[in-house]
Amino acid sequence: MAAAGPRRSVRGAACRQLLLTLVIFSLAGEACKKVILNVPSKLEADKIIGRVNLEECFRSADLIQSSDPDFRVLSDGSVYTARAVVLSDEKRSFTIWLSDKRKQKQKEVTVLLEHQKKVLKTRHTRETVLRRAKRRWAPIPCSMQENSLGPFPLFLQQVESDAAQNYTVFYSISGRGVDQEPLNLFYIERDTGNLFCTQPVDREEYDVFDLIAYASTADGYSADLPLPLPIRVEDENDNHPVFTEAIYNFEVSESSRLGTTVGVVCATDRDEPDTMHTRLKYSILQQTPRSPGLFSVHPSTGVITTVSHYLDREVVDKYSLIMKVQDMDGQFFGLIGTSTCIITVTDSNDNAPTFRQNAYEAFVEENAFNVEILRIPVEDKDLINTANWRVNFTILKGNENGHFKISTDKETNEGVLCVVKPLNYEENHQVNLEIGVNNEAPFTRDIPRVTALNRALVTVHVRDLDEGPECTPAAQYVRIKENLAVGSKINGYKAYDPETRNGNGLRYKKLHDPKGWITIDEISGSIITSKILDREVETPKNELYNITVLAIDKDNRSCTGTLAVDIEDVNDNPPEILQEYVVICKPKMGYTDILAVDPDEPVHGAPFYFSLPNTSPEISRLWSLTKVNDTAARLSYQKNAGFQEYTIPITVKDRAGQAATKLLRVNLCECTHPAQCRVTSRSAGVVLGKWAILAILLGIALLFSVLLTLVCGVFGATKGKRFPEDLAQQNLIISNTEAPGDDRVCSANGFMTQTANNSSQGFCGTMGSGMKNGGQETIEMMKGGNQTLESCRGAGHHHTLDSCRGGHTEVDNCRYTYSEWHSFTQPRLGEESIRGHTG
Repeated sequence: MAAAGPRRSVRGAACRQLLLTLVIFSLAGEACKKVILNVPSKLEADKIIGRVNLEECFRSADLIQSSDPDFRVLSDGSVYTARAVVLSDEKRSFTIWLSDKRKQKQKEVTVLLEHQKKVLKTRHTRETVLRRAKRRWAPIPCSMQENSLGPFPLFLQQVESDAAQNYTVFYSISGRGVDQEPLNLFYIERDTGNLFCTQPVDREEYDVFDLIAYASTADGYSADLPLPLPIRVEDENDNHPVFTEAIYNFEVSESSRLGTTVGVVCATDRDEPDTMHTRLKYSILQQTPRSPGLFSVHPSTGVITTVSHYLDREVVDKYSLIMKVQDMDGQFFGLIGTSTCIITVTDSNDNAPTFRQNAYEAFVEENAFNVEILRIPVEDKDLINTANWRVNFTILKGNENGHFKISTDKETNEGVLCVVKPLNYEENHQVNLEIGVNNEAPFTRDIPRVTALNRALVTVHVRDLDEGPECTPAAQYVRIKENLAVGSKINGYKAYDPETRNGNGLRYKKLHDPKGWITIDEISGSIITSKILDREVETPKNELYNITVLAIDKDNRSCTGTLAVDIEDVNDNPPEILQEYVVICKPKMGYTDILAVDPDEPVHGAPFYFSLPNTSPEISRLWSLTKVNDTAARLSYQKNAGFQEYTIPITVKDRAGQAATKLLRVNLCECTHPAQCRVTSRSAGVVLGKWAILAILLGIALLFSVLLTLVCGVFGATKGKRFPEDLAQQNLIISNTEAPGDDRVCSANGFMTQTANNSSQGFCGTMGSGMKNGGQETIEMMKGGNQTLESCRGAGHHHTLDSCRGGHTEVDNCRYTYSEWHSFTQPRLGEESIRGHTG
C-alpha cells in the first residue's frame, strides 16, 4: 500500500512570500558551494539534520531564508525540519538565500538531501482476497499543518490496499474527527481511498487524531485487517508567549552590590514544547527613568539583576521596566509578549544626620532640675520614621558631673536637652557641652562616622538666684568619748550661705535626737552633752549616732543636715560570765567550760583572765580553773568531790584590768545527763522545818501501812487468791482507819482502784504524786465501806484525795521494797522541809 500527499498549495504560498521578499534586491544572487546532507527517508519535526557553513559563503549576511518551508535555517547554519517530512525520492534539494540588506547583495547555497531507498516486495496477483500476504497494509505516517488555509476539503493522502489490484475494494474510516467529536472533520472517498480534511485544526486543541481505516469487498468481506491511521497536527507558531503576571513588583536595597538578584520573571507558550516555537528569550525593552541603565535580565532564566551601584533612593525610589519575551529563541520573526516590572528601591542608612548649625546657646536658673532647656533639630535624607532616619544624641564632653541629659523626640527627631541635677552659679557660671548624633541603624557606606557636620557645641548659661542656706556636705562627722561629763561642748553641724560663703546669721535647731543626749547652741551650732553618752546602750553597737539638724537664715529659708556622732569607747565594762548555774554529771563529765563576754570594743576586751579568788579551803581543794581560749576557762573537780551543789566564786579580768567576780552555782550530780539533776538541785542544802518533820512522821506511818499490807498479802495467799503484780507495786495501804469495814487498796496514780475484803478493819488511802515549784499535797482519810480513789488536779497544783468508792477485790500480796519507798518519799520530805524553813 502507498500514500501520497501533495502540498502544492502550501509550498506555492511560501514561494510567493519569498519572491516578494527578494524584490528589494536589485542584483541577482550568486551561487555558493553545494552542500550534500545524508538523511533518513523519514524526518521528525523540529529535528536538526545538518549544519551549513554560511560564513564561508557570505559572512556579512543579515537575512537567512529557505526556499522550502519544510526546512528552517538558523543564523549559525543549523538546518531544522519545520514539520515531519517523508522523502519519497532518493534525492531532494532546496536553496538557502543569504542577503545583506545594507549592501543590497544576495547569495545562494544549494542543499541536497540524499537517502537510501528501500526495495519493496510486491504481492502475487493470483492470491485470494482473504489470504494474508506477508506484506500487509501498515500505518502510513500522515500529518497536516495546523491552521491550514486550504483550499478545503484538503487532500491529506491516499489509503490503498494490495487487494485492490485484483478486486473491487471499498474504504471507510472511524475515530475522533469522524464519528466522534469533532464530527465530520475527516472523510475518505469510498472508491479511491483519498483522505480529506474539511476545515482548519488547532493543534493546541487536538494534537493528533487516531483514525481506523477499513478495506472491504463488495460482498462485505474484509480485504485486510483494520489499519490504525494516526494523523498528527504539525504545530504552527500561532501562540504568543505570555508572562505569568501582568505586573511584577520587586524590591531592591539602594545599597545593593553589583549582580544582586532583584527578581525573576516567567512566561509560558501554548505551542508544542521542546520546539523552536516555545524556545523563549527574555529582554528589557524600556526602563523608566531611562538613564542610566541599572538592570539586566538573563535571556533564558528571566532573572533580573543589578548592573550598577548607582542606586540612590533619595534620587529615584522606583523604576518601571517593560519586559519582553520572544519565542523562536528571540529571532526577529518570533512572536512577542510583554509585561511591566515595578522595582522599588528600599532605603538604606547611606545618609548621616547633620545639625542645622554648629553652635547653640541655652539658659537655666541655678538649682533648677528636671527642666528642658534646648531643642536641637537635625536633618536626615533617609526614609522618615525608620531606623535609618531616627537619631540618637550623645553628650560627648562637658557632662562629667552628670548635670545634663539629652534624649530624642520620637515625633520630630529633635534632641531634647534637659538639666537633671541642679547647677550652682557660684561654682560655675556657664557649661560648655559637645553633642554628637548618629542613627539607630548602622551606617552602610564607608565614610567616617563622625564628621564636622554631626557634632555641635552647646553653651549653657547659669543664672544666679538668691538662695537659702546650704547644708553641704549633707552628713558631717564628730567624735565624742563615752561617759563624757554632762555639759561638755563640742563642735556641731556647720551650714553656710552660698552668697556670702560663710555661716554668719544662721540659726540652728535640733530636729531629731534618738536618745536625747545632746542640745544645740542656736547661734554657733555647737552641741552640748545633756546626758552621759553610753556606747553600749546605743543599738546597734559600733554604729554612728545620727542627729538631724535644721539651719535657718534670716529669711526663714532652711536646710537640713545630719550630724553623725562617733561615740568613742572607753573601758567601762568588765567581762561578764554567761552562766549562772551549771550541772556536772559525775563521773561521766570531768569538767565544765565557763564563757565570758565584754560589751566594750575588742581593744578593751579579750583575752580574759579567769581565777578563783580567796575562797574556802574546801573549794580550793576540790576545784581548779584552766584556760581554754581567750574567752573561756575550764572548771574541773577532784575525784574526791562529793555529790552536792557548790557555790564557787570566779573572777574574770579583761586585758585592761577591768575585773568582776561572779558566784557560780555548780551542781555535782550522780547522773548520765544534766536534766536528771534538776529536781535534786532545788533541794540541795535545805534545812528541815517543822512541816518537813511532820512529813517524816507521816512517812513512818505510811511505812507501817505497807508492812500491814504485806501481812494481808501473806494471809490472802493461803486462800489461793492472787492480786495483779503491777497493781500491787503501785498501791499504798493507809493504816489509820477509825472504824471497821472493808479494806480498800487505791491506785497511787489515781486512775486504778482495787479493794480487798478484810473481816477485822476497813481502810482506803493513797498518796498523790509530789508537786514541784511550791505545789501542795493533801491526803484526806475517809471512813466508810465501799469507797474509790480519784486524783484531781486543780488550780495551783493542789492535789486532794477524794472518798474511795468501788467493788470488792481480794489482794494476795503487796510488794513495796524499802528502796522504792525511799525514792518516793525523800524528794517530798525535802520540799516539805523547805516550806517549813521558809515559814
